[in-house]
Amino acid sequence: MTESTAGSTAGSASPGTTGSQEPADPQDRVRRAAAERGLEIEIRERRAAGSLPEAAALLGIPPSGIVKTLVVKRSDGTYLFALVPGGRAISWPKLRAVVGVNKLRLPEAELAFEATGFVRGTITPIGSTTDWPVVADESIVGRRVAMGAGAHGYSLFVEADELIRAYGATVADITVPED
Repeated sequence: MTESTAGSTAGSASPGTTGSQEPADPQDRVRRAAAERGLEIEIRERRAAGSLPEAAALLGIPPSGIVKTLVVKRSDGTYLFALVPGGRAISWPKLRAVVGVNKLRLPEAELAFEATGFVRGTITPIGSTTDWPVVADESIVGRRVAMGAGAHGYSLFVEADELIRAYGATVADITVPED
């Protein structure tokens, strides 16, 4: 199954907020938020993969084309999204320097869900229940990437530059190669 979404929807709730007009289904939130921000996305159904290389093969892209959206908690209790390409991991010293704080951590799965409305493995800034700042690794610039689509069994494709623009993301070197 492939589906595209683009354009804007008038008279709807602000992206990333909860309200009576906000769809309960996570994928509907993703589609709606993309439309509200003028983002063209493609959502593809896919089977589960046991590894990054397997997931990339299923999607027909290199592993670096899969972007993990990691929820990062600051010491003040607020969050941010870190967009990390496949095969790379957050460099905590680099990310702390970009964000300007001394302490950052990955929250427990339940806290990540409370902060975004998405379960781990499906998280995307698009349609999050709260608009947290986005920090994107510089290596995704100029690429079409795949990421979580709000529900297991689906991937979302988007032009990284458009995602960066739509969310006012900070672009920086925030990763290192995975071991």
